[in-house]
Amino acid sequence: MTRRELAKALTLIESTRTEDQVAARELLTSALPKSGNAWRIAISGVPGVGKSTFIESFGLMLADAGHNIAVLAVDPSSPVSGGSILGDKTRMEKLSAHPNAFIRPTPTSGSLGGVARRTRESILLCEASGYDIILVETVGVGQSEFEVAALCDVFLLLMLPGAGDSLQGIKRGILELADLIVVNKADGENIHRAEAAKSELEQALMILGSGKNPIVLSCSALESLGLTDIWAEIDSHLTQSKSDGSLFERRQEQTKAWLKRTINDQILDSVWMDAQRSQQFDELTRDVLAGKSTPYEAIERFLKD
Repeated sequence: MTRRELAKALTLIESTRTEDQVAARELLTSALPKSGNAWRIAISGVPGVGKSTFIESFGLMLADAGHNIAVLAVDPSSPVSGGSILGDKTRMEKLSAHPNAFIRPTPTSGSLGGVARRTRESILLCEASGYDIILVETVGVGQSEFEVAALCDVFLLLMLPGAGDSLQGIKRGILELADLIVVNKADGENIHRAEAAKSELEQALMILGSGKNPIVLSCSALESLGLTDIWAEIDSHLTQSKSDGSLFERRQEQTKAWLKRTINDQILDSVWMDAQRSQQFDELTRDVLAGKSTPYEAIERFLKD
């Protein structure tokens, strides 16, 4: 599948039109046997940490080494148009022009979890097209960011150096998910602050005892420093996970989560597409707004009928 064909296929699976969804299911069925052979890497971090710069430098290094790189850059959606508003392709000009790379900015379209609704399906299509490393850039760290862990093999958390209290923005749940923590922007006057932040993170992880004990590294995505160490750690982690069977178990759990989410989505879609249900919802809404019913009573009536 060429890059143009892959882009058209991804547009098809993101479509909400009924006829497109039928074609998308057929496409996924044919792609499934060819998928599953790539490393899936999620890259997260607070806004401003340099995720796009990191992905471009990291992706260029891997692409130059002969890997085929697919980047699924999940952007917040515009509340007006519903489209992607950050435009990651314009922020990764060199990588987007590389013959071994494919970049797909995808709007969240209101989906929680830091990933788009069809990110899982997009990963499968990229793998079936021959991409052996999939990089998923998430919107940013938040309470609902955890869903990305149900999509990827490695969760890489980017941190900023010298941003006041280095640990203030870290939630324990995020630390428990992280397989690798990288302090970015370790260059120029930030080098000493980055090393201090790295030490603080290592001490915090020892105190918290998150269970995974992720490795903490530092890098400069802008100057392409420390990237080979990061890749060596990721490759070693994934090779070991594949060898001991934990990668297989993790993907089995991911597939179960995908099935559960797909069932939930289909049930909700079928409810809202039902004209009678929509009318009932409008009636219940009027009762709740008028103070005649609580949302809990409305839900009970909605589910009983």
